[in-house]
Amino acid sequence: MSGAPVSAYLGKAQLIALDILDRIADSEIKPGETFATEAELLETFSVSRPTLRESIRILESQGVLAQRPGPGGGLVVRKPSLDMLARNLSIYLRFNGVPFGAILRAREVIEPALAAQAAQHGNELDFDQMAESIERMTLGCESQSDFVEENRVFHGLVARASGDAVLEAFWGTISLLAHGEHHGVRYTPGNRQHVISAHKQILDACRLRNSEAAALAMADHVGELENLVRDHYKQVFRELTRVHEHPVRRAQWA
Repeated sequence: MSGAPVSAYLGKAQLIALDILDRIADSEIKPGETFATEAELLETFSVSRPTLRESIRILESQGVLAQRPGPGGGLVVRKPSLDMLARNLSIYLRFNGVPFGAILRAREVIEPALAAQAAQHGNELDFDQMAESIERMTLGCESQSDFVEENRVFHGLVARASGDAVLEAFWGTISLLAHGEHHGVRYTPGNRQHVISAHKQILDACRLRNSEAAALAMADHVGELENLVRDHYKQVFRELTRVHEHPVRRAQWA
């Protein structure tokens, strides 16, 4: 006996939201441009206003649409952010009992693959930007938050240099959950030097186009974070994933 179609389990508002999403995806409308007005959508779908508004709320929660108030306003297409994706993933992981340590292990799978591809596909501009990040970590980043952010910048540059958009998106999401700061993990001066040294090794391997060495250097590097947590923050390793709090940004319309 075959399973029922997905539509059998969705309410009317959800089905309309999916239809609107398909129409946005199939159109040439860019983020920041108006997709439609509420009145136009009511005419298109012939549904009640409350049902349509619920559909719109679904798409707003997914970061796909936003309301532009005033004359000439309407529903504006947005580009979903990694922050929102990370929040949704963190909620899923939290309610499925996934601990913080599992996120670190996922990072250990994704990042070496990105480093290997960065060595193959990265260009000199990518590598120069990695070097600039290392310099900033070496000469500045006195606060914990600045250091964590610059660390993420470097890893983001590696991900971008890989040319793999799917893995880069996975990394971007996982990295927001795996840095450990929101679990209380802190980097000592010694830890920071290890991070800087590791980044240099990764960059050197990328410049040499040595994919294997880049992957190994990255694997050792991200493995150090797991070891740090295991050795000094054992309770954190077993803690359930924290729900990621993405910053609330108020839309600014020109």
